[in-house]
Amino acid sequence: MQTGLTDNDIIQLVRKGDQQAYAQLVSKYQNYIFTIILRYLPSREDAEEVAQDVFVKAYRSLADFRGDSKFSTWLYTIATTTSITFLRKNKLDIQSLDNDKVFAHADNIDGGMRANQVEQKSKIAMVNKAIQLLSPDDAQVITLFYNGEQSLEEIAQVLGQETNTVKVRLHRARQRLKEKMEKYFAQEVKDLAHY
Repeated sequence: MQTGLTDNDIIQLVRKGDQQAYAQLVSKYQNYIFTIILRYLPSREDAEEVAQDVFVKAYRSLADFRGDSKFSTWLYTIATTTSITFLRKNKLDIQSLDNDKVFAHADNIDGGMRANQVEQKSKIAMVNKAIQLLSPDDAQVITLFYNGEQSLEEIAQVLGQETNTVKVRLHRARQRLKEKMEKYFAQEVKDLAHY
């Protein structure tokens, strides 16, 4: 397996016939995509099925990827539309970000971790719990910016909004996230400040 390649380098390899290179992209983005899908689907099994569909669709459509945005932005769009299509087809309810089970499933993905990984996971879990207390719109922009590592321009493209609108939404969402963390996780935030 080749390392040190950018997403676009890997995509070029796949387009030239190196199908094994695609596994690098799957490995890099599988947790990100799975987390996004869990925000729509309550069942881990359904989320795994949809995640596989997302990567198959992305592979088949790789020739259509123009590189105008990050590969992760393009993949996010496929994951979102595939999740919504799955829900419509199966007539399931879209899960709110306020649903504790959604994050519980995401948090239970990996079982055997060392102590420092557990500590890191608990910090992430705390932030995820605070994010789930936000409105779906706030949670979406926070998730795209931090978990998806999307730029403001890329988020604007995904959401179909102006970049300045996204910048304001992100600023307000950060403020509300800070308020939620201070209100509901005051002791944990205080403990983190001592590290």
